[in-house]
Parts: sequence; C-alpha cells; structure tokens
Amino acid sequence: MNKKKIQSEQTKKRVADAARNLFANKGYKATSIEDIVEATGSSKGNIYYHFKSKEGLFLYLLDEWDKEWEQKWVEKESLYKTTKEKLFGMAEQMVLDDLNHPLTKAADEFFNNEEKTGEIEERIAEMVMGHLKFNQKLIQQGIDSGEFKKEDVESLAIILESLLIGLSQMSRKSTVEEALTLYKLAFNVFLFGISTSSNR
Repeated sequence: MNKKKIQSEQTKKRVADAARNLFANKGYKATSIEDIVEATGSSKGNIYYHFKSKEGLFLYLLDEWDKEWEQKWVEKESLYKTTKEKLFGMAEQMVLDDLNHPLTKAADEFFNNEEKTGEIEERIAEMVMGHLKFNQKLIQQGIDSGEFKKEDVESLAIILESLLIGLSQMSRKSTVEEALTLYKLAFNVFLFGISTSSNR
C-alpha cells in the first residue's frame, strides 16, 4: 500500500471514529456533517469523498458493527455443541451487544425516522441479506445434523430475522436479565412452537 493510500485510510478511520463518538453521544439526527468536520479537522469534501453522505457514513459504522459482532461470534461458536445451543448463544450475544452498544440508540433513530435515498435503501437491503445468509447457514446446520426438520431454509431465515428485529425493538428498555428471558422464550417458541397438539 503506497503512502497516499495509507494516509487516505488513516483519514477515513479518523473520521469514522470521531463520527461514532458523536452519533453515540448526540444521536443520529442531532449530529451534523459540520459537527464531524469540527471534530476531525477534515473538510466536508474529504468526508463526502470517503462516505458520500452522512447516511453513508452511518451505514459504514453499522457495517463495522456487524463485522465486530460476527468476529465475536466466530470466536465463541465452537463452544456450542448443538445448533440449538448456538441459537441460544446467538440470542445472548445479541442481547448483550444490542443493549450495551454505543450506536444502538442512534441506529433506532436512523432506521425509524430517516428518509433514505435509493442507494441507501440498497445498502440496507444488502446488510439485511447478510443477516439472512447468516441465519440460513445456522438453520441449515441444524437440518444437516438432524436437529431440525427439513423445511424451507430461506423462509425460516426470514422468520428468524423478523423475530430478532422485533425482539430488539421490544426489549430496548428491559434489563439484561429481562431481555435474556424474553429472547430465550422466543427462541423456544421458534424451535418448538406453543401448541399442545401435533396437528398443524
């Protein structure tokens, strides 16, 4: 990597780090490009060169969050013997990460209130697709090991993602213990249902 490229990457990281702190402390809407300019000493043009827009910068940070989450998961996945255990382990990691991550509140603001351009919608769709692929892989492992019935993996992955998104929203004001209990119950329902009958 040449010197110019290294400097460019360093600038990008400096801007991203400063923006992460601003979004965490002020929220998404209250943080302006001007705030990021002031915090980094970079010009607007430089910020737009690296991220195109405030939305693009925030999505970059969300993507970094996803990568960090997956790295943590890779490090601990082998601790779980079964796919069911992995699902509960994933739920626990999500609760601890969601409730404690500095960008959680800003992310809620971003997804719930922000008008988005077509390009931003496309990037969000790519992010969701990454989550669905992760879910599909986990569910397929359960089918291959004989733990789960053979079902439409793509549909199950969508149902699981919908469950996770809903749980994430509904447990925002819960304690960690309350959220863990809720997630555990939800995953039990996902895995075993609530009907006392075997009829569908």
